Order: sequence, then structure tokens, then C-alpha cells
Amino acid sequence: MKARAARRLLLFASGTALALGGPAAPAAADPRLDYMLQCQGCHRADGSGSPGGVPDLREHLGDFATMPGGREYLVRVPGSAQSPLSDGELAAVLNWMIRRFGSADAADGFVPFSADEVGRVRRPLADVEAVRRGLLDRIAPARLVPR
Repeated sequence: MKARAARRLLLFASGTALALGGPAAPAAADPRLDYMLQCQGCHRADGSGSPGGVPDLREHLGDFATMPGGREYLVRVPGSAQSPLSDGELAAVLNWMIRRFGSADAADGFVPFSADEVGRVRRPLADVEAVRRGLLDRIAPARLVPR
């Protein structure tokens, strides 16, 4: 509740500064809002995507975040790599997405993304589908092994 009140105050102060001709205060980063503005148009509010076009985040997002090559994939998909978000903002959005759409199993072994990690690997993939298929091929056998 305090965060909501603080955000409203910040928005009010920003609007007041603009009305008075001064610079607006920068809005506090909110990964939910960044997801809504940068990702939700394709992946939808519930992460379900569009069958045959945009992947469902709820299916394998957590798997990708905890496997070699998967973390890099999540940063390098064009929507992530080419978004206007800073490396820190993208890391925060990815971390929020894992907690929101990833499985409980994946959340247990998940190490949060950092701005430095995102910055090191952030460049668009040339063949997104081939990389995704390779990762999915590695996930399927792992799910058959009893834990």
C-alpha cells in the first residue's frame, strides 16, 4: 500500500513539475509496468502468448532460466535484446517474469538476473527458433528423469 501511495505522489510531483515548466522527476522502476508496456502486447497479461506465433511464457520460462544457454536465450530473444529498457530494467523484468510465470520447481533453483549479466550477453539472436528448439530438446529428457 505504501508503494502505491509513493508512486501516486511521484506521478503527482512529476505532473506538477511539468505544469510549472520544470523537469519531471524520473518514475520509479516497476517491472510489472515495464512488462505491461514492453512484453504484454505479444505475450498477453497472463503470459499465454499466441498459439503458433508467440510462445507461452508459462510453459518453459522457468526451465530456460535455470539451464545452461537458457538464461542467455531469454536475454537475447529480439523482444528482450531490442527493447528500450536499460540492462537493469530488463533484468528486473526477467526476474519478475520468472517469479510470475515460472514453475515452483524452477523458482527454487533460480538465480536472479543482474544488469551486468544482461549487458554482457544482450544482442539479438539470429535464429531464435533453432535456439529455442535446441533448448526444448534438452528439457524433454530431463523431465523424464525422476527427481
